[in-house]
Amino acid sequence: MTDLINKPRDAESDVVSERYLGGSYAAHNPTWDREDSPWKAAQVRKVLDAAGLRPRRIAEVGCGAGGVLLELAAALPLAELSGFDIAPDVERFWRDHGNPRVTFTRADFLDASTGHYDLILLLDVIEHLANPHSFLEKIRGQASYFVFHIPLDLTALTVLRESPLLHVRAKVGHLHYYTRRLALALLEECGLDVMLWQYTGAGLQAPQRSLRARLAAVPRRLLSLASRDLSARLLGGETLIVLARPRADPATRKAAAR
Repeated sequence: MTDLINKPRDAESDVVSERYLGGSYAAHNPTWDREDSPWKAAQVRKVLDAAGLRPRRIAEVGCGAGGVLLELAAALPLAELSGFDIAPDVERFWRDHGNPRVTFTRADFLDASTGHYDLILLLDVIEHLANPHSFLEKIRGQASYFVFHIPLDLTALTVLRESPLLHVRAKVGHLHYYTRRLALALLEECGLDVMLWQYTGAGLQAPQRSLRARLAAVPRRLLSLASRDLSARLLGGETLIVLARPRADPATRKAAAR
């Protein structure tokens, strides 16, 4: 286990930089955004409720402080929940949470996971991956459903200013930037069928909004009344919550149709 923790294998070697293993991410984000956990868990619950899903075995990859799983455990009393993360700094958040249905493991998920899950959560993960296509193709067979939370950093305004993109790259390690259509295209390219997606209104209602973010919310709110999609592409302030499932291969689809 020591070798697995200290020397992650191929999948995590692709996605991890020294910022996560060496402590620089923790230095810039000491709470690991634990304050956002209730809000993120509420977004997950919305799409599960919309699809009528009540998963019993749930894993979160890149779970960070683990707050989302603890929130979901309270809402899903029959579920067993497992969190996986490779960063040593998050282990201090995992101690003494008091819920026997929630477990945490510091390791590469693709090495440490056991069996098949009803649901895998990838919340604010794919934008950090050096090779998201490779990772998603490897993980897609390990669950019946997936929920993604994806920040939509790529907008007309951020391209024009450029500094917001450089900021999220330096502070939180975003390596890839998405619009709604680019994010959904990535999932489809990796063999996942998108069942439903929703804008979350993060710039208008998410916790930890600065004064600048609250001021920026005014034009975003006004433009979104005309077109939420246009507002997201021009001014930003949106994230995407997505429910997806692995695409059946042609032989499986043909057999199911008979």
